Amino acid sequence: MIRTTAPEKHDVFWLPDRFTHKGVFLPSLSFASSPSVFPVFLQTSFRVGVASARSWSIAALAVALIAPIAALAQTTPMPPTGTAPKKETPQATLPKLSDEQLYQLRTDWPMLARYRDANAKLSAPAADEKRVVFMGDSITEGWMNHGTGASEANPGFFPGKPFIDRGISGQTTPQMLIRFRPDVIDLKPAAVVLFAGINDIAGNTGDMTLEETEGNLASMAELAHANGIKVVICSILPAYDFPWRPGREPAQKVVKVNEFLKSYAAAHGHVYVDFYSAMVDQRGGLPANLSHDGVHPTPAGYAIMNPLVEAGIAKALGGQ
Repeated sequence: MIRTTAPEKHDVFWLPDRFTHKGVFLPSLSFASSPSVFPVFLQTSFRVGVASARSWSIAALAVALIAPIAALAQTTPMPPTGTAPKKETPQATLPKLSDEQLYQLRTDWPMLARYRDANAKLSAPAADEKRVVFMGDSITEGWMNHGTGASEANPGFFPGKPFIDRGISGQTTPQMLIRFRPDVIDLKPAAVVLFAGINDIAGNTGDMTLEETEGNLASMAELAHANGIKVVICSILPAYDFPWRPGREPAQKVVKVNEFLKSYAAAHGHVYVDFYSAMVDQRGGLPANLSHDGVHPTPAGYAIMNPLVEAGIAKALGGQ
């Protein structure tokens, strides 16, 4: 290796090539300014020279590998001594969970135990019974006592109808997909109402793509169909923002998933119930008279949804 005239900040070395007998000029860091970067044996080799062509090639390779690392070490600013690098903490934007919620996540993430006892107590449907299970999240769970015919004097989930509520607050479609067999298929319904997806968009169990949400809903529909269960697919309700996860801009994401659900239902002979068009405001969210938090319906919101879902169920079961 032959040292040439040095520029202001870097030494330049001529690296002969044993195979082509050619060489290249390679800028190198000054040993004086960065002695810790280069191993001692290399510093020594550069000072005393290398005797053979074979050694030339080894030294050239070593410098070629080390020089970029050394350059990076010189150009990358380091935090002051004693100062830890700043780390991103996306968890800071997530709601804090109670000890009970953390235990739930560790031991029963899909919440299979939530309806286990109720399912065990439920008898098989009668011969002429057209049982319908509603699978969903907090909007479905909150539908209890707000269905057609429900009141303080007559509470329940669509009293007088063989409808079963299997909604769980906060759940996302991957959780529902896991519990679909015990909470839907094993109950032997004639039809299932799929009403989910908003918590996926909110990122309740982590960020998901819209395609992942659509795939989970499609998988539940396929499981139902494979078990002779009619499928009613509901649109996601409009949402302009999430009070527990602000800034995620869900409005257009809801539209895209609903477009998929509508086309999927049509392509597979399922019934599509369009809550969205009947409830959306000019922002792409829920108006104040239909929701107090922009996500969950008020009694007035459920009053709009009731006849729509009942018409969809009647259509799905029309041939039975």
